Amino acid sequence: MNSSSTTALHARFLRGLAASPDGAAIRFGDQAVSYRQAHERALLWAGSLHAAGPRPPAVVGVLFGKTIESYQGLLAALYSGATVVPLNVSFPTPRLRAMIDLAGVTALLADEYGMAVLEDVLAGDTMPVLAMADPGVGTIEVDPANALAQPHPVAATDTAYMLFTSGSTGRPKGVPITHGNTHHYFSYLDERFDFTPDDVFSQTFDLNFDCAMFDLFCAWGAGATVCAIPPHAYRDMPAYFADHKITVWFSTPSAIGLVRRMGGLTPGAMPTLRWSFFAGEALKCADAADWQAAAVGSTLENLYGPTELTVTITAHRWSPESERLAVNGVVPIGDLNPGHEHLVITPDGEPTEDEGELCITGPQMTPGYLDPEDDKGRFLEHGGRTWYRTGDRVRWVSPTELAYLGRLDSQVQIHGLRIELAEIDNAVRASGVEDAVTVTRETAGGLELVVFYTGERVPPSELNKRLCDRLPQSMVPKHYQHVDEFPLNSNRKVDRRRLAGVAADLLTARAGAQ
Repeated sequence: MNSSSTTALHARFLRGLAASPDGAAIRFGDQAVSYRQAHERALLWAGSLHAAGPRPPAVVGVLFGKTIESYQGLLAALYSGATVVPLNVSFPTPRLRAMIDLAGVTALLADEYGMAVLEDVLAGDTMPVLAMADPGVGTIEVDPANALAQPHPVAATDTAYMLFTSGSTGRPKGVPITHGNTHHYFSYLDERFDFTPDDVFSQTFDLNFDCAMFDLFCAWGAGATVCAIPPHAYRDMPAYFADHKITVWFSTPSAIGLVRRMGGLTPGAMPTLRWSFFAGEALKCADAADWQAAAVGSTLENLYGPTELTVTITAHRWSPESERLAVNGVVPIGDLNPGHEHLVITPDGEPTEDEGELCITGPQMTPGYLDPEDDKGRFLEHGGRTWYRTGDRVRWVSPTELAYLGRLDSQVQIHGLRIELAEIDNAVRASGVEDAVTVTRETAGGLELVVFYTGERVPPSELNKRLCDRLPQSMVPKHYQHVDEFPLNSNRKVDRRRLAGVAADLLTARAGAQ
């Protein structure tokens, strides 16, 4: 491996290839692909991307429906030296096209589901496309003569991948993460954890969710296997773990409730697990304790981090002391990853030793959003350094432990996905109503979205249909409530807190009626 590639994200796969060439790199149902096979295919596809145009593509989209080919496509795009943009086919077509245009995608790798929506996404435009499941139907010829001899070298400052988060302006925000960002992150994880080629990692996240990078590149860096978890596995998770010898689990905390409802959290029910990780939402102490009792042989960690800080930036290891440090029954998020510094600020932007907004700087911080306009309000200059403002309120509960207290703005997390409520408001307004305000309410299955709107009454099913054409399914609200006007607070602004209370009361009333 030449020196220019030592920080490359794809270098982790090369490590796994050296450690376990014939071991399974990816397992998807009854299908499995070895490290050697995935490596050779990635070189073939990357070389085909290079041969398809006068110059190598700078930005490659992977249009996927989560198939075994999509994982290999992500690796091939990295091998080509391009920035990878995962594009989930479950997103509405206009959103996918906006992401492609914003990122400057110049070539696509598409699995069978991607090919099914390709015509609608391109809308008459042309772009080089490699059809991963059936190379003969794409516009990029897959010729073994064009295979790369080795992955294309990249610099630490080059962007490895770009993910899109919900934006308050009504359009998604592009977050570039560099090879240098990921190198620091995974080098630290190598020191913290003892993953080996014998490990089998769960893969519960879609590829457009940054936590999927943890699964893939922790596993591939150790020569371990990544096992995609199908929805039916949750019906009997202990049996699935036993059958597939899962040793490393990573999901949002919402999965704990689902496994519990299916009867899977009995003490000692998951003996194969060595490590259990949760991120994306607040982890409740009661949920952590139940999971730990079922996976008694595993070490459980609560991880925290926004996409802009490369997957996760803090970690708390569950122990008997965890509940003593908890705030509002929520597991602490722990201390910062090495090499990073924190700043806690008041609403006025002044540093404080008490609770306030968490700001972080260090080698995992994104260089900035794809559109510099999105940087406004998210980055802070202080002490001659640039800090990322997380928008999360925290306090220190011990010299080495941070507690998460909640959001400061209208951004929420639903099943681990960051959602700007303002983006939903904009979409509802564009769907034929006068005005709209989106709030959340707590249910047994976690937070859910509720829309209050004014103007003409629209059947909920119709509103839902209109929003499905504008928003990803994860952002489409569950309930719609018409009001004549919105309540206002003392500042004559819409009283979101009061609307959230109404939403909670409606849920209680509905439960009582049943």
